Amino acid sequence: MIVRKKLDIGWTDIAFGLGACLLPGDAQAAQKRLEAAWSPAGDAIACLSVRTGFDLLLSALALPAGSEILVSAITIGDMVRIIERHGLVAVPIDLDMASLSIRAELISEHVTARTKAIVVAHLFGSRMAMEPISAAARRHELLVIEDCAQAFAADGYRGSAQSDVSLFSFGPIKTATALGGALLRVSDAGLRTAMLAMQRKYPAQRRAAYVRKLMKCAALKLLSYRLPYGLFAASCSLLQTSHDAIIGQAARSFAGMELFRAIRQRPTYALLALLRRRLVRFDARSIAMRIAAARTAANYLPRVQRPGERALCHTHWVFPIRSSSPGELLRRLWQCGFDATRGASNLHVVLAPPGRPPAAEAARAMESVVYLPVHPDVPPRDLERLGRAVCAFEAATYGTSFFKAFS
Repeated sequence: MIVRKKLDIGWTDIAFGLGACLLPGDAQAAQKRLEAAWSPAGDAIACLSVRTGFDLLLSALALPAGSEILVSAITIGDMVRIIERHGLVAVPIDLDMASLSIRAELISEHVTARTKAIVVAHLFGSRMAMEPISAAARRHELLVIEDCAQAFAADGYRGSAQSDVSLFSFGPIKTATALGGALLRVSDAGLRTAMLAMQRKYPAQRRAAYVRKLMKCAALKLLSYRLPYGLFAASCSLLQTSHDAIIGQAARSFAGMELFRAIRQRPTYALLALLRRRLVRFDARSIAMRIAAARTAANYLPRVQRPGERALCHTHWVFPIRSSSPGELLRRLWQCGFDATRGASNLHVVLAPPGRPPAAEAARAMESVVYLPVHPDVPPRDLERLGRAVCAFEAATYGTSFFKAFS
């Protein structure tokens, strides 16, 4: 079976991380080196995760209870949980799914006297234009928070100059992963100082916990080769167990943990050292190869809708399509040897609070999404076979009318 996605980390990186866990190291000094490498302007903060950084941000802002934060209609569920933990209300702004952009014209319609900030999430490896969103936010004096967790492209982008805060993730399934870690840029010096002071009071991440992450990563990396993965999926089928659920759970950063206890920690020295190594040594050619694989796959899906197909900038961190019958397509692709999934990330559609309009376009799109196994390790002949399998399924299920069903 062709694996859905491979962890973006090498065996030497895993070995380096394990070695760093065994050696003494100054975490504070490592954090400063990492922050300076990320932003020489001195406005960076290194954290355990984007969730950690966002939680720190809301703690430092200390917004009045009941304040509203506008959010991209599709985002990580934990981001909404963090907003609610601080006594705040998340209000979704619908998306143009073809470009994966917030509909900037809707921002003013959602602003009330209680609205204090907007969180813009770049999705699936794309980046939306921030200028119209920032302009609308400035008119209403909103703090602009740019969630770039899925958008690292090794092209020097550290967030828009119009954003007050930008957040980048290097968790287990992210590009240039260090199996954790996040880098933020915070433009306001006072806010940044407050966040750093709060983080210094957190307990340090245990080295043993990071060793377990590295060992689990090694196991997943071994499993990701084609033959072992096929045997694993077949074994799960015989045992009537979902391989999809097992892999999804294993790849998540905080699976099975109480969220706020898990995120309110300082990163260990080994994580900081490995993340700096990953960023310094990262080869951007791997992203170019990923883009090339996605373009090849897209050529074999000429009339299948793809969220983000008109995005201005896209590195195809994942490759979603929309299906007329996503569950059935999933099972058909598994039978053909393609490990497609509906749960490639923790993304979900944010529910609107009472009295506010729902994000209808985002909801329709996510109900129909299937993530295809498209990455540089998939040979072109298999990408062609994948495209033919998808098109044949949709045509057989709904006929030619399918290709206009979601327009």
